[in-house]
Amino acid sequence: MTIRFGILTLSDRSASGERADASGPALAELIHAQGWSIVKQQILPDDETAIRAALIEWADSRAVDVILTTGGTGFALRDVTPEATRAVIQREAPGLAETMRAESLKKTPHAMLSRAVAGIRGRTLIINLPGSPKGALENLQTLLPVLPHAVQLLTDDPNSETSH
Repeated sequence: MTIRFGILTLSDRSASGERADASGPALAELIHAQGWSIVKQQILPDDETAIRAALIEWADSRAVDVILTTGGTGFALRDVTPEATRAVIQREAPGLAETMRAESLKKTPHAMLSRAVAGIRGRTLIINLPGSPKGALENLQTLLPVLPHAVQLLTDDPNSETSH
């Protein structure tokens, strides 16, 4: 099964060109290694209105099955990715965020500081990942086993029950 991804990097410094985006390309490499595709990829500043608009546009276009955000999930004042995500999702998927935090906590106590959320808008799954390449990859790797089934369920794939 091919899963179509969008990767949205959220960083004031990367958006201004001050710092190269390392997390987006790292996630893309892992996704391609799974045989999946990247349909959309963008860097935006930590601006809640812009983040909401991108998430809505990508999800409502039905061009992507999963949107991964990277960055903006911590305690800094400009970290607004969870708020933007909550504003656009129609249903939460708390088990995904809980599992990412639980697995990350085995590696670092800083996992407790993650405010990442996951949820569904229409038929698109939106998942917040940390901004560091290491954290983003570790969190995505935690979810890899369930993503194909999640997408099958969201797209009403008739094989969703046989692969369960």
